[in-house]
Amino acid sequence: MESNYSQEDFYIKAKKRVEEIKGFYTHIVVMVFLLPFLVFINLEFSPQYHWFWWAIIGNLLGVFFHWLGVFGFKNFLGRDWEERKIKEYMNDKNQPKL
Repeated sequence: MESNYSQEDFYIKAKKRVEEIKGFYTHIVVMVFLLPFLVFINLEFSPQYHWFWWAIIGNLLGVFFHWLGVFGFKNFLGRDWEERKIKEYMNDKNQPKL
């Protein structure tokens, strides 16, 4: 029974990880198609003010933070960090009762 639970748990975590990565790549694809469209709209209808730079900067910051969430901060205060800390406290025999 324990083996089935761990396999199912492993599958659920792997599927969640794949969904996170898929969301990151979707974010990049949307940005690649959206930003040229925004540049065109800006230059066509209000060429005197280039507001598209704000959209580019905002999207790049969004993609950067999305990348950090998916690939960068996994070991430092990521979702796995909480689980590791809980297991660490549960395995510590000298830990006082809370």
